[in-house]
Amino acid sequence: MKKIIILFLCLFAGIRAVSAQELNAKVSVRSERLQGVDPKIFESLQASLIQMLNTNKWTEDNYKPFEKIEVNFLLNLTGRTNNVYKGTLTIQASRPVFNTSYMSPIVNFIDKDVNFKYEQGQVVIFDQQRVSGGDPLASNLTALFAYYVNLILGLHYDSFSQGGGTEYFKKAQNIVINAPEEGNEIAGWKSNDGNNKNRFWLIDQFLNPRFSNFRPYFYVYHRFGMDMMAEKQEEAIASIMDGLSGMETINKENPASILLQFFFNAKSAEFINILKSIPEVKRKQYAAKLAAMDIPNAARYNDAR
Repeated sequence: MKKIIILFLCLFAGIRAVSAQELNAKVSVRSERLQGVDPKIFESLQASLIQMLNTNKWTEDNYKPFEKIEVNFLLNLTGRTNNVYKGTLTIQASRPVFNTSYMSPIVNFIDKDVNFKYEQGQVVIFDQQRVSGGDPLASNLTALFAYYVNLILGLHYDSFSQGGGTEYFKKAQNIVINAPEEGNEIAGWKSNDGNNKNRFWLIDQFLNPRFSNFRPYFYVYHRFGMDMMAEKQEEAIASIMDGLSGMETINKENPASILLQFFFNAKSAEFINILKSIPEVKRKQYAAKLAAMDIPNAARYNDAR
């Protein structure tokens, strides 16, 4: 009887641990461009990543099933040498909007510096204390996913509480500081890796005082903008659009920054929908501001005028 009770308690604890986890993460691995590779390898890789993301405890908070953060990863493999793969990683995440069924995107980004080693059956785990692990190229896979998980968590918490995501941004920065190194085979973690739009610069700008206007605006955008849209639309829109002045300051002092590009990649469609609900005079004014800051989507803002 005692053994049965102990077994029940262990099972119950296991159920609580799973239900307390933060993410509802989906991973898709695409390998169409790779020839002559057993598809079971990619099935194993996909399953291992899903397990790591959805069973690892990323925060100290307990999440109910309906509170889990919706996250999607698309790992598109474009090359292979032996067991070393290269490709791109698309990251998408969203957070719920109060009093609606709408999910507001907080991340929609493509990382083009993906390079890692994987063999079928390889253990896929992440250890914050040993980011580089024993094999840098193998560890680069888990470091990459853990970096974006912490970035997503930082944004998620920031969107509900001003400055609430600092802990997770610092964890992402710690991954950058301790990132795997393997000559020129691993890229994206250092300030001099090709350009100023990689993982190093993204997390640097989240925490850099030069960009201090961004995170308070991100909070206002969601708590006093999106979350109020169903009840007080006019006030909610004013909170979002009037706050653009802080983004303009960032853009003026740091033109073409990856932080603003990262933000607008997720939010451009929302801004366009908001523009359509604003009186024409103000709409033109706001559309011009958005087009100046978000060059890739400038034509779409101008069309919404």
